[in-house]
Formats: sequence, structure tokens, C-alpha cells
Amino acid sequence: MKSRICVSVLASLVLAATLCAIPPADNAQPAASRQDSAQTQSVSGKIASVGKTSFTLTVASTRMLDRSQTTGGQEPTAKSMTFMIDKNTTIDGKLKVGANADVTYRQEGGNNIAISVRVGS
Repeated sequence: MKSRICVSVLASLVLAATLCAIPPADNAQPAASRQDSAQTQSVSGKIASVGKTSFTLTVASTRMLDRSQTTGGQEPTAKSMTFMIDKNTTIDGKLKVGANADVTYRQEGGNNIAISVRVGS
């Protein structure tokens, strides 16, 4: 009986030591920071319209087609995206229709919020 208790205690100690030796998960970055960095996206295109608190960018994308319809299998398509501008948005250059722009943005409440805009020619 005494040996069973000793074996049980010894087995418990080995199990506890094994669990302590497992490295913890990497929780160094707060959950909010991980979520923000995951939601940040970038896009480039041509400015189609400019308002006081927003602007619209025409973005070229490729759409896959049935290969029997074309030899390349891809056809360029245009997509419009509207971006909201707030007090935290940084704009490098002047927002004007027809200018090329690179936009870094986040999605919030179904809206695209511009974080930074770099306007080219």
C-alpha cells in the first residue's frame, strides 16, 4: 500500500515537472495591437473624386476568366473604393482627381478609414 502511494506521488511530481517545462504561448503583444495590425491594408489607384471628409479611389484588379474565353485567363477590371478622412489621417501631397495615390487604411464599422495617403502625379 505504501509503495502505491509513493508511485502515485512520484508520478504526480513527474507530470507537474513536465507541465512546468512546456514554454508558455507568446502573449507579449496585446490583443488590441494584434487586431489593429491584422486589419491594416494598403491599396494603390487613381483618385476619382474628392470630398471634405472622403475620397474615392479607382483600383485596378484582375478577374480570373474561363481560359476558353481568353488566351491570358485574366481580364483587368476597375473597382471603386471610398475612404473616410479623419483628424488622424496623414496626407503626403494634394488630393486631386486623376492623381495616383497609395493608401494605407483600416476597416471600421463597414467604412474604409484612411490612415495615410501618398499622392503621386
